[in-house]
Amino acid sequence: MDIVYSTNPDFHFDDEPEEPVTLPPAQQKLHLRIERSGRGGKTVTVVENFVGTADDLADLCKMLKTKCGVGGSAKEGLIILQGDFRERAAAILTAAGYKVSGNVRR
Repeated sequence: MDIVYSTNPDFHFDDEPEEPVTLPPAQQKLHLRIERSGRGGKTVTVVENFVGTADDLADLCKMLKTKCGVGGSAKEGLIILQGDFRERAAAILTAAGYKVSGNVRR
C-alpha cells in the first residue's frame, strides 16, 4: 500500500526497502542453469536464489569469477558467468558450504 498523505506530524516515511540479511552458506540452496537465448548466441551460467545483501552477492560473484577464470556480473539477485561453468561453479559453491541444485552435469 502506498502512502499518499499523512496528517500525523510525527510520521516519517521510510522510502528505502530493507535489504535482506545474508543467510549462512549452509542455509542457502543456490540453483545453477545455463542460458543461450537472448544473449546473441553466447552461453552464460546463471546462479540464482542467493539470499543476502548486494555486497555479499558481489563478493560471491567475484570469488566465482576468479576461481573460474572468467568474466561475469552480479545484478538483480543473479550471478551471471560467461560460458558454461555449471560443474566448476557447483564444485566451488559446494566447497564453500552452499547447497547446489540444477542441471549441473552436461
